[in-house]
Amino acid sequence: MREGSLEAPTRHVIDWTNPDFIDEAKLDAELRRQFDICHGCRRCFNLCDSFPRLFDLVDAAGDEELHGVKSADFKPVVDACTLCDMCYLTKCPYVPPHAFNIDFPHLMLRYRVAERAKQGATPFWDEQLTETDRNGKLAAIAPDLANWASKRGNGLTRPILEKIADVHQDVELPKFYGKTFVSQAKANPPAVNTEAPAKARKAVIYATCFANYNNPDIGNAALAVLAKNGVEAEVVYPACCGMPQLEQGNIERVAEKAREIAKALRPHVDAGKDVIALVPSCGLMMKFEWPLIVPDDENVKALSRATYDICEYVVDIAKKEGLAPGLQTGASVALHLACHARAQNMGQKATEMLKLIPQADVAVIERCSGHGGSWGIKKENFPIATKFARQTVRKTADANKTYLASECPLAGKHIAQGLGSGDNPKTTESLHPIQIFAKAYGL
Repeated sequence: MREGSLEAPTRHVIDWTNPDFIDEAKLDAELRRQFDICHGCRRCFNLCDSFPRLFDLVDAAGDEELHGVKSADFKPVVDACTLCDMCYLTKCPYVPPHAFNIDFPHLMLRYRVAERAKQGATPFWDEQLTETDRNGKLAAIAPDLANWASKRGNGLTRPILEKIADVHQDVELPKFYGKTFVSQAKANPPAVNTEAPAKARKAVIYATCFANYNNPDIGNAALAVLAKNGVEAEVVYPACCGMPQLEQGNIERVAEKAREIAKALRPHVDAGKDVIALVPSCGLMMKFEWPLIVPDDENVKALSRATYDICEYVVDIAKKEGLAPGLQTGASVALHLACHARAQNMGQKATEMLKLIPQADVAVIERCSGHGGSWGIKKENFPIATKFARQTVRKTADANKTYLASECPLAGKHIAQGLGSGDNPKTTESLHPIQIFAKAYGL
């Protein structure tokens, strides 16, 4: 057996309908098998807090071996995992097809699925936080009130939110809009440039819950860039992709969403349209996670093959047809590469896209933001998320660029919050790279 593996990593279907998947004894045996290999390697010691917690448990055991660690002590290790996939894709030499067959993130997912099955449900407030569609629709009724109540620094509401929902009162939360991206796109569709080289392309933009309810500017920028380049694009949004539920181990709900959304989008795919995801977490779900969760669904398979990340799609146009003229010179950007964009294994498409801007000055920040989706807003996790973001924030500050950008809006917001604190605070807004590209077009 070779040390490490030079083959491209592959992933196995998530066998969550098999009773063995949540069998307590079999799960514990697999946890111990993989944890023991991690203990012997320790390459991921500085990647996230899961690994230091695991290694501290082993080191505190009497003989510094895993068999001295109680199974009941594994939960904090699992709780610290954000399912970012970076250990699997960038660090671990033992991922399949290697015989050791290490897949730490999906092992953590398996534990959460089993724990949820044992408890009978996700804890109440954790589940409420995952209901992004419902929360977005309710907040849209009175967005000013919702944003006032969730505003960082609100001494009346944020301590209450922290007490009842365990949301840290100092974390910057996303804003809500009264007019969703879907409604804005329907009311004001951009004129399509019929002279552009890519005028034969047709696409649908999967709005994503974040762009739809929390930042329609991302979607409007994407629509404008596509229209400028001749792409006739329609905005669709059947439902949230299920990433928030995946984080909680509610895999049945994720499977339902995968089937529902893939069925709704199948006519577009069959019509030859490309499907574009605006947020990398959603792109990751549609391309990779859904086919592993519902592997026999033909709609999911077809959608997976047709899906692009928005930055990936713009780069694809540039390579195949060429971009429409009009990009203005210069863009000074500190670009954070989101973990779930990196996990799509497509290369640095946001970097490639921004460097299509003439004389662009792009500083790439390839480090974890520490946020981890809904994980990073929790009271017990926000200090850890802040700790892991320090080097990322420092590198961003040292880059000293005009714009801060991240493909992940939550990661970007977390980095921006870090820049606004400390000894040399700098107030800045994080943009999605497609927003900067739209600015370069003067849109």
